[in-house]
Amino acid sequence: MAKKKKRHKQTQSQASGKTVDLDDPSLYINRELSWLRFNHRVLEEALDERHPLLERIKFLAIFANNLDEFFMIRVSGLRRQLAAGVLEAPPDGMTPTEQLAAIRRELLPELTRQSDCWHYDLLPKLREAGIKVLRYDGLKRKQRKLLRRYFEQEIFPVLTPLAFDPGHPFPHISNLSINLAVVINDPLHGERFARLKVPGTFPRLLRIPSEETADEYQSLGLAEATSNNFVWLEEVVGANLDMLFPGIEVVAAYPFRITRDADPEIEQDEAADLLTAIQESVRMRHFGSAVRLEVDSTMPERVRDILVTNLGLAPYQVYTADGPIGMADLMELTRIDRPDLRDRPFQPAVPPPLSTEESAFSAIHRRNILLYHPYDSFAPVVDFIREAARDPDVLAIKQTLYRVGPNSPIVAALMEARENGKQVAVLVELKARFDEENNIVWAQALERAGVHVVYGLLGLKTHAKICLVVRRERDGITRYVHMSTGNYNGVTARIYTDIGYFTCDPAIGDDVSDLFNALTGYSHRDEYRKLLVAPGEMRQQILDRIEREIKRHRQHGDGYLAFKMNALVDKSCIQALYRASQAGVKVDLQVRGICCLRPGVPGVSENITVTSIVGRFLEHPRIFYFRNDGEEEILLGSADLMPRNLDRRVEQLFPIEDPNLREALRDHILGVHLKDNVQARRLLPDGRYKRVRPQSDEPATNSQLWMIEHRGIWHGEE
Repeated sequence: MAKKKKRHKQTQSQASGKTVDLDDPSLYINRELSWLRFNHRVLEEALDERHPLLERIKFLAIFANNLDEFFMIRVSGLRRQLAAGVLEAPPDGMTPTEQLAAIRRELLPELTRQSDCWHYDLLPKLREAGIKVLRYDGLKRKQRKLLRRYFEQEIFPVLTPLAFDPGHPFPHISNLSINLAVVINDPLHGERFARLKVPGTFPRLLRIPSEETADEYQSLGLAEATSNNFVWLEEVVGANLDMLFPGIEVVAAYPFRITRDADPEIEQDEAADLLTAIQESVRMRHFGSAVRLEVDSTMPERVRDILVTNLGLAPYQVYTADGPIGMADLMELTRIDRPDLRDRPFQPAVPPPLSTEESAFSAIHRRNILLYHPYDSFAPVVDFIREAARDPDVLAIKQTLYRVGPNSPIVAALMEARENGKQVAVLVELKARFDEENNIVWAQALERAGVHVVYGLLGLKTHAKICLVVRRERDGITRYVHMSTGNYNGVTARIYTDIGYFTCDPAIGDDVSDLFNALTGYSHRDEYRKLLVAPGEMRQQILDRIEREIKRHRQHGDGYLAFKMNALVDKSCIQALYRASQAGVKVDLQVRGICCLRPGVPGVSENITVTSIVGRFLEHPRIFYFRNDGEEEILLGSADLMPRNLDRRVEQLFPIEDPNLREALRDHILGVHLKDNVQARRLLPDGRYKRVRPQSDEPATNSQLWMIEHRGIWHGEE
């Protein structure tokens, strides 16, 4: 083993003949900086005038929401490493201190671009389109009068100002809440400070009537307003503070917001059960240590110092915004009914075998079926489970649920199956970050319906996407399987691109049965017939396939690998791809988000290209293509090449063996995305990205638009 490890470190480039140390930190891009560059690509979409206006607003909101989660999870994790004195560095060699400093350097210009995009680009264009986000101090008298009445009747009763002085401790400030730092002039005590939480029970952007129609709403109330005029809620609260502090001069009110560590460590082994542990972790999220303070640029330094000192923050954790803070709430504007300002809708396709009155089981029994969402409808997946729930020949349904979504028809079908006497077992992953509360509600509802519910596994997240239906048929028991690269969530299935697969392949059915036995019981299996499963042998099986490609290339000179995924972080997988490149294998990678591999390095990765697509839909499939000297292999599944996926999650990859489907995947899905020269960016050796542009002799290819225009071509019909 020691010799093998040394061989991995010291490798020789076939082209240059030079020996290269693949542990050299300069060969790896820092994970956190790579993520920030992904979010930069999201911001670029907000800046891209080719998108309809409300879609650009959407991207700006997503950029802000992504940053919130980044601070809650990744930055807070670095802070914990710093406090614990962690010495182990990532492959790129950066210490926690260096990473935190680099994050701030990278982020400050991005925040300026975000602010400029809103103030100088999107806000004026919204006004031109008849949508006005107004400043309170710019409203007409009738509008302010109506808002003051609304404040008095609806908002005022909810507010609780909290003083801060020697008799009142500094109040707890909840994660991501919008607050006002209120400065008052008390006749008896001089200047005082109070914190006021802006209630989250109201829209952040209040819809108000125009000046011309304000009189009409005096009797109806503000809730009846139908215009596209909006004002920020915190400005309404700040303008009417005299009602909260009668007899006292309100000097000023300054918006601010804090971000807390939302990834508290829970000792699951010490909890009575996993459900209790997750409920406790959700509760603790509101009390995590502060990792970021956002303040309005108008806030004086003395007020800022009060917040910084009492929150225990360092100056570099403060971010100043030229209003508004918390721009993720701009997503509210995307709900305006203006189809002319949105992407054109399209009708998702349904594979011909599933578009008739025929039973889904009969269709799947005849042939394997591929679905590519959102270009294909998610309805066949729901219909499959509903049919299973109602079919008298179905004996059992087993399913994993990771992010379920609201009003889930999948959960309703599983409950119906139990009511109809089926054996139903569901693994609900309670540790799906930021969906814990929603998943707890669904898990408890399923339990009340009599479903066997498993709350994930200690120390692991179950990220695999599998549904197994056991059916009695004339020739015996048949197992029908649906597997996917994405969640059983009808909402995200409309905005995430994911591939689903129906089969009744007996070997896959046996594998899935074994996997469920491992999830719900105590069985342990490392080797499966066709599935690659993590934790276990998945990483090694991927490495073996890369090594196989290297050997075939040395024999035949036609080695080729093409992977499409969300993230590439795992060091051993990156080193295997480096070795493939050094051997002359051509490697095309499409990595939507984090990529720690550095392409284009002479003698190491000059045969590797990395692109990323950020567009109308969130690219989410994991596709692994191995040319294998003409014996092509394609694996799909739930796993990215990250240590967490390969070591700390239950994941599955499954083969597509049907020649027609394999060809359709290769040419019409993977191949088209790799040819994208409109939405794609190419990763450069220095870690930056550059837009891919059509060459003079090639047509423009927007892969997502191509999928809409050619939806259904991948169904593999002969």
